[in-house]
Amino acid sequence: MLIVQELPLGGDAPVLRADSEALLDILGISAQALSALKARGIAVDHGRNAWNLTATVRGYIAHLRETASGRGGEEYVATLTAERARLAREQADGQALKNAALRGELVEASAVERAWSDLLRQVQARVLAVPSRLRADLGLEAATAEALDRELRNALEALGRGDG
Repeated sequence: MLIVQELPLGGDAPVLRADSEALLDILGISAQALSALKARGIAVDHGRNAWNLTATVRGYIAHLRETASGRGGEEYVATLTAERARLAREQADGQALKNAALRGELVEASAVERAWSDLLRQVQARVLAVPSRLRADLGLEAATAEALDRELRNALEALGRGDG
């Protein structure tokens, strides 16, 4: 880890330079994060493995303040605004569902499925009972009743497969 103070030339303020290892340790960030900060002009590079420590730390602190206050750049603010709006919509939708359930306007899908299954089983049982009832009531021959039973079963199976 290396931090060097350069002597000022021409009355300029002294410049503190740090190598990458020192800067990463001071800021507590990864090398990839440092590269991203450099690309955004936050980290000030002074050549091979040399960083302007003062300017970079000040830039990083300003960046953290901007981010914390919600002013972290146009892209950040747009993303944050969109996420807040999405959260507000989700919360409103959730509350609307709760209210509808309290008013009795919603039913559970499992209850609907159970009710329809029960009803369709009753329909199936009644349809399949038709040939034997007709045989008894009308005196149909066994072969006719069996043919009617077979056709009704075929129709119910086709409906079960979704063949309409």
